[in-house]
Amino acid sequence: MGIIRNILFIIAGGSVGIVFLVWVGLKVQPKAFPPFPAQIQSSKTISLPAGLPAPVERFYKIVYGEEIPEIETMVILGRGTLKPFMNITVPARFVFVHDAGKDYRHYFEATIFGIPILKVNEGYIDGRSYFESPMASITNDPNSNQAANLTLWAEAIWFPAIWVTDSRVHWEAVDEDTALLYVPFENDEENFLVRFNPKTGLIDMMETMRYRDTGEDQPKILWILRNEYRQSLAEGNPLSVGSAMWLDQGSPWAYFDAEQIFLNVDVSMYIRQSGY
Repeated sequence: MGIIRNILFIIAGGSVGIVFLVWVGLKVQPKAFPPFPAQIQSSKTISLPAGLPAPVERFYKIVYGEEIPEIETMVILGRGTLKPFMNITVPARFVFVHDAGKDYRHYFEATIFGIPILKVNEGYIDGRSYFESPMASITNDPNSNQAANLTLWAEAIWFPAIWVTDSRVHWEAVDEDTALLYVPFENDEENFLVRFNPKTGLIDMMETMRYRDTGEDQPKILWILRNEYRQSLAEGNPLSVGSAMWLDQGSPWAYFDAEQIFLNVDVSMYIRQSGY
């Protein structure tokens, strides 16, 4: 019995040691991606359109002033956390590439001790979504297309000029701190309920009904995006940190800190590639 007890103690001690090692590894942030190797181009501007709902007009005056830049492309590099499985928070770094209002591509690396353990490529190109990971690959699923299109427009929180420079997008008043944002999807429209902070005038939250799972019988679930207002390496950008949450999960499944933002760079080839 003594031998068996000793073996059990060794196994238990080893298990605790492994759990502690994993815990430590998940506290280590990955290195930031190197800067995107392209020159940022200057933007043309348009005057702030008249007739916007009051909180929307106030928001744009705070972020841009009276002149709104015409942003055609963007590359966003950053770090954050994901919960890819078993509700375990994992540090990650990411690349978001946008052909504004048309296409996007994501690349994620979930890490332990800063070393990638999971790599995911996903995107929305020419109206078709795709998802590529070691666990599964999905292409052009109708539910995923709807979800991806909403992601395309939601991530414009980092370049919100597109919400007034794109003629397909329009705003509708709700009250003094809330407005509806309508965006195109296929031959119809989707919308976000956008809540503005009454003190800062910035966006606090965006909400929309979005598919999470594939399959004809799957329901839409309320998808909630928050501006977290944390300190970020993206100095001067008050909209740099955000979280994403499904209503039925009760807490965010991801936090994204946009540390490097590159505007109006050539992404014509890069947006169709994989990785960084």
